Order: sequence, then C-alpha cells, then structure tokens
Amino acid sequence: MTVSGISKSGKGGLALGVAVLSALTLVPADAADDVGRASEGQKPTVVLVHGAFADGSSWNAVVQRLQRDGYRVIAPPNTLRGIPQDSTYLNSLLKTIKGPIVLVGHSYGGEVISQAAAGVDNVTALVYVNAIMPDKGESFASLSGKFPAAPIAQAFKQVPFRNGDGTTGTDVYIEPTKLHATFAQDLSQQQASVMASTQRPIAQSALTDKLTEAAWRDKPVYVLVGKQDRAIDPSLERYEAKRAHARKTVEINSSHVSLVSHPQAVTDLIVSAARDSGHR
Repeated sequence: MTVSGISKSGKGGLALGVAVLSALTLVPADAADDVGRASEGQKPTVVLVHGAFADGSSWNAVVQRLQRDGYRVIAPPNTLRGIPQDSTYLNSLLKTIKGPIVLVGHSYGGEVISQAAAGVDNVTALVYVNAIMPDKGESFASLSGKFPAAPIAQAFKQVPFRNGDGTTGTDVYIEPTKLHATFAQDLSQQQASVMASTQRPIAQSALTDKLTEAAWRDKPVYVLVGKQDRAIDPSLERYEAKRAHARKTVEINSSHVSLVSHPQAVTDLIVSAARDSGHR
C-alpha cells in the first residue's frame, strides 16, 4: 500500500492503514509460532537423549509414536565427550524450551539428563531407559562397579584420538563382531551390523566423570528395565529405580536397545510420565 493510495481513501482509510501497520509492528514475527504452541494444549515437549554408540536416530520409532500422539519431540545430539560438556550443552538447550518438558535418557544419556536437568524447573519428569543414574559424586565406573561386569565390557575396542588443540584421548567402540550379542541381541543381525558400522564412540574419560548434580533426587522418576540387558546389569537398573523412589518401573524382555526393539513400551512409559505430571 502506497502513501498516495492511503490519502485517496480519506481519513477512515488512513486510520485503518495506520492500525494495520501498528499491529504488524507490535506483534513479534514469531508470535504465530507461540500461538500454535499454546493451542496444542497441555502436552509437554519430550526431549530424548541418546547414549553411547548411538545418535538421535536411535529414537526414530519412539519419535514417530509420540508425534502421532500430538507431542512435540526433540532428539538432540549428544556429543559423548564427557559429563561436563554434554550436560552443559543439554542444559543450555533445555533453557530455550517454553512450557513443561519430559526429559528422557537412554544408557549414558541417563547420566547426562541427571546433571543437565538440575535447576531447570520446567522439567517435570525424568525417564530413564536402560540407563545409568549416578548420584552426585558418582560416575558410571563407580556405580556399575557395585554389580557384576556386564558382558559388553569384554567387547570394547579402544581407539586413540587427537583434538585440534593437540590434546589426546581415547575413544571406546564396541567390536563390530560382538555388538549383536552384547548390545542388541533382540534385533536382526542385519540391523546390528548397521549399528556396528554407524556407531558413535564415547570418550573413555566420560566413564569416570563424576556427577556434580543429581536432578532425580528432586524430580519424578520413571524407569524402564531391560531384563535381557547385556550392557548394563538389570540389577543395577532396579537398584537405581529403588534408590530414586521411581514413581513407575517397567520391566520388559529387552536387550539394551529397547528404544529400537520395543519402541511402544518406551513410548507408553514416556506418556505415563507426561500424564502423571498433569499434562495430556
């Protein structure tokens, strides 16, 4: 609309034009997005954090089910470099999300969410899937050392790496020929072979990093135990659930990768956490 066009319409047209322009000026560009989020009702955002040897795509089947049920879902990358770095990154992401959050961690991701959720008030529930859940001052190594070593401990392969600043470290992989038997025995051999080829390593130092916060002490906890887990002793998973006074613990006949082999059971637990927190 040109100035001359406004003037020709008279005072009424000018007033209307000014009102329209004022509205466009005062309403933020992202307001439509905010309205859209508000209209979605009380459903929380579900944030899914993967563990070692995996990436966000390991949640694909769970994401599909949650989205079908109307949930907004984010499966961010977990760099697997260590608790300080990984939890700080996740914490910064959580602080950008409006409204309630159900935060879910698989395996090593359980450690990351335990520290990252500390002080984030809109995280209304923590869900641990075949996960490690150390307390403040504990590490994966010190906590898992209370139980018999899992079979996967005999399948690790160490590979040195160098950082851009010249420092060095060691990455931990699963021997490709041993991944199916120790990590994903309830998947097909073909699926396990793809996992073996695409696995992302975890820095060995991450296994001894101690938590400085344990959000599960202050937030509702939900736990899924894989009774056939060969990467984390199922007895350890039960111990964690009991220590955290989990509101709900589900046990299924699953390997370590229940999120892939039993996505509906995992989804059901997440939805239970959302609903118990007062969100549909």
